[in-house]
Amino acid sequence: MIDSRAAVVSVHDAGVGAAFGELAGFRTELYRCLPRRGDVLFELCDAVLCAEGPVTTLVGLSLTAEHRRGHGALYDGLASGRVDVTRLRQAVTSVSVPRDHAGRIVLAVDVSAWLRPDAPTSPDRSYCHVSARGKGQAQMIPGWPYSFVAALEPGRTSWTGLLDAQRLRPGDDTTAVTAGQVRDVLERLKRAGHWRAGDPPVLVVCDAGYDLPRLAHLLTDQQVEVLGRLRSDRTFRFPPPPPRRRDGGPGRDVGRPRKHGPTFKLPDPATHPEPETTTVTVTDRYGLARADGWTRLSPLLARRDGWKHHTGPLPTIPGSIIRLTVERLPGTRTPKPVWLWHSHPSLDPTSMNRLWQAFLRRFDLEHTFRFLKHTLGWTRPRTRSPEQADRWTWLILAAHTQLRLARHHTHDLRRPWEKPPTHPHPLTPNRVRRGFPYLHRKTTHPTRAPKPTRPGPGRPPGTRNHHPATHHPIGTG
Repeated sequence: MIDSRAAVVSVHDAGVGAAFGELAGFRTELYRCLPRRGDVLFELCDAVLCAEGPVTTLVGLSLTAEHRRGHGALYDGLASGRVDVTRLRQAVTSVSVPRDHAGRIVLAVDVSAWLRPDAPTSPDRSYCHVSARGKGQAQMIPGWPYSFVAALEPGRTSWTGLLDAQRLRPGDDTTAVTAGQVRDVLERLKRAGHWRAGDPPVLVVCDAGYDLPRLAHLLTDQQVEVLGRLRSDRTFRFPPPPPRRRDGGPGRDVGRPRKHGPTFKLPDPATHPEPETTTVTVTDRYGLARADGWTRLSPLLARRDGWKHHTGPLPTIPGSIIRLTVERLPGTRTPKPVWLWHSHPSLDPTSMNRLWQAFLRRFDLEHTFRFLKHTLGWTRPRTRSPEQADRWTWLILAAHTQLRLARHHTHDLRRPWEKPPTHPHPLTPNRVRRGFPYLHRKTTHPTRAPKPTRPGPGRPPGTRNHHPATHHPIGTG
């Protein structure tokens, strides 16, 4: 039994000057990634960053001072513009990538849906799983599901580094698409110099819904480890015992050798031997957190779902299982054991503690999805074609990357009724976005000035040449 206490780890970032230069360089590269209708698309991204309050309508962004063109150009940019996604993917990956306290890159993968139930003529819609409050209240709603890959930061934070997004088409295998995404992200990380030979393997963290052993099998040739949550009804097998002759001596006996050993059923405690590794951690949020680990466990595969078209005999994929139990949960919920599967067949107390804490950090990606949808307005536009949705999605990813690079240069512009933070934590994405208009004037503006035209209805004269006010906000911290 090992007692350890959770520690709060701070994020080590580059200096202020280096980060500001990184932000300016990313904005210049972003403009180069827009070969068609680049001016309007770039200013549309700036309008998302500098708009007052959450983005509720797409046409409302044309009234911001940063968008110097009319609403017709805005719609034309999304309809006829072009985003060089290959180059923009490399630009997003080339900026600073967060790491954990051990210097390892931790990637989180998940799927978030852009629901379009009232667009029956829009192509490539799929049924998206949407959770609701209450047991058994999940629904299947038509929409465009997107698979995201993000780099996680250590400690309790709402920041993640979005590195890739890909729309899932009807009939796509989510596990196979995710494996391809992770493979591409790793190649871009190598080209950018963020991962070199000899560095710790990249940890890929995902929630239930993925075929974890198959994901690890598809990424066997990569320096990655897979960690994810298991359903509580899964069954695994220990390795077979060493072969012996009928007389009790060593060596192979007559007959077929055993392929699997004893059964390990997650819902049946009678099949659980004594854990090989056990740790107890004291946490502020969950009380005592106990982790029990078993190693060299393989799932019993069958030729269905993703393994239906597998050629040759089904592989044996050994791994480790972690059972995490906590003393309490926020609210009145009763805690239940959480089962985790790790692709490495061995465990030690230190690595086991890091693994389940890294899995808890995966939920930071949920905060990012909420920020993209509720504040930046990712799913607000009613685009007709999925290609327009892809352009808008990558503009939102570029906007989020700029906020992450600018978080050390903006002040906390608190409202008079807001209390100052009790701890000197980094600003949240929403607080950074509130101060981004004052930083926008100091960054690069590669776009060309629009042609002089008369103001349209609903737009007062002089709005296109208007610049944000330079007064000092109330309650700056």
